[in-house]
Amino acid sequence: MELRYRRASSRELDLIMEEAEKYGKLTHELFGVVEGRFRDVYAINENVWNTIESMKIKPYAFGTFVGTIKVDVEKFYPNIEFFYFVNVERNYAVLKPRSAFMFTTGKGVFREGVREYRWKGSRKLVILDENGIVLGLGLIQKDRKPLIKNITDVGEFLRRHKS
Repeated sequence: MELRYRRASSRELDLIMEEAEKYGKLTHELFGVVEGRFRDVYAINENVWNTIESMKIKPYAFGTFVGTIKVDVEKFYPNIEFFYFVNVERNYAVLKPRSAFMFTTGKGVFREGVREYRWKGSRKLVILDENGIVLGLGLIQKDRKPLIKNITDVGEFLRRHKS
């Protein structure tokens, strides 16, 4: 399968904006797409784009990978890095230090480990430490323990099993 790269289309930008608006305001404008089995989305700048355009070989990745658009459902699925391009104002939780560490080891978060949270509409939350660093994504479980279930976090890469 041949990979193709291009700027994100207006429809793809709409999908990216829709996801960002669940959490706040998108602070980045230029996105590139590498098409293969999925459409991988990268945050890029004009300098990177101009360099790519002048290359003789086609890249399979460029910029900062921020998520994937699944073709069959036409939905953008962000990864953790996407939220560095969003001014997060809602659907987030700020964790206390010990809970922040535990979250990055794959654990859920109990109510007493949450310093602050704003939640409305989406069950998915951006998880931050007290310094505003994005730790991952969680799923709020209002009437269950733990309060926030870990979906993905920055420590996941280190915990992956090697085959």
